[in-house]
Amino acid sequence: MANILMVVSAADSLTMRDGGEHPTGYWAEELVVSHQTLRDAGHTVHIATPGGVKPTVDQVSLTAESAGSQERADSFREYIASIDAELASPLTLADVDASAYDAVVMSGGHGPMTDLYKDPDLGRLLISTDKGGKVIAPFCHGPAALLSAVGDDGTFAFAGRRLTVFTNEEELNGGTGPNTPWFVEDALKEKGALVENAAAWSSNVVRDGNLITGQNPQSSEAVAKEVIKALTK
Repeated sequence: MANILMVVSAADSLTMRDGGEHPTGYWAEELVVSHQTLRDAGHTVHIATPGGVKPTVDQVSLTAESAGSQERADSFREYIASIDAELASPLTLADVDASAYDAVVMSGGHGPMTDLYKDPDLGRLLISTDKGGKVIAPFCHGPAALLSAVGDDGTFAFAGRRLTVFTNEEELNGGTGPNTPWFVEDALKEKGALVENAAAWSSNVVRDGNLITGQNPQSSEAVAKEVIKALTK
């Protein structure tokens, strides 16, 4: 079985376009579904954050409306509680040895737009993982973390690669709206990524070699299953 590193944002707020602070963190469905699916397949999952800080769950993601039902919201809460010891003592991103892992998975929530997109330790880890041909799997806002992978010569490691990400349409109509400080889709396109999105709120997974990406929370399980498939091969 494989060793999987799940990189999670340590941010608990996002500075908006108007200067206000928007409470955020990781999106419950994305972390829970991917973590549980990978673990149930027999893989070992280690959680890492910048600074080894316990990540914060976005409380909006635990509402019945966001989860899809009260039953699902309760199940997310229960699962998060069941792995609280892991969440409370994550690995420190700067100390992670990329060679120890077969895959790096990055779920979303708006947190990555605050810290992961510019984290130099993550950037080095992603570049090393990519050069080794190992699986890299960010989804929803997780692909913002790919922006950290810039070499010493200023080259974006994922330029020319096919991927998907939380769309501008989804951000405007179900995310933080027009007050969002920046759009991840636009930022990735500007860096040279080839973004391939599907209809809003539909499950969409794009695989380009070792890079596996998902568009939104609805893609969480599909991304995890594609990671399992890649690791099996």
